[in-house]
Amino acid sequence: MDISGKIIEVLPVLSGTSSRGDWKKQDYVMELFDGKQGTQYPSRVCFTIFGEEKIQQLNIQKEQELTVSIDFSAREYNGRWYNDLRAWRSAPYNASAQGQAQPMAPGAAPSEPFSAAPAAPVAPAAPVANGETQAPAAGNDESSDLPF
Repeated sequence: MDISGKIIEVLPVLSGTSSRGDWKKQDYVMELFDGKQGTQYPSRVCFTIFGEEKIQQLNIQKEQELTVSIDFSAREYNGRWYNDLRAWRSAPYNASAQGQAQPMAPGAAPSEPFSAAPAAPVAPAAPVANGETQAPAAGNDESSDLPF
């Protein structure tokens, strides 16, 4: 899965030793380009790069705008579940190549006005002999009691 955004935090490198040998990992916090930039509650995600070679290869810096390819996984430990988002590729963010709109400045109006799709025609109710109307036949959307 690819996510796009701006790196807002680069956390310290963590290292250790396991049965397989020495390891290093680094976490990054990204503010996503999802239409909520500049809002009070922007969407953020923390992802990890595992391996010293990969950390050096990707060379992610604070304030960079990137598209990052990540893999999701979850694991259980002592009855609790933990999510892991590992990045394996990054590239400079390019909104036009992604088919996404450029982020808008806070308070800016969209360039195209909102236009709703035209409403579907509704079949009129059939009149009955006593002057009341009868609901359309079952199977039509209008026969439900839902407000939409």
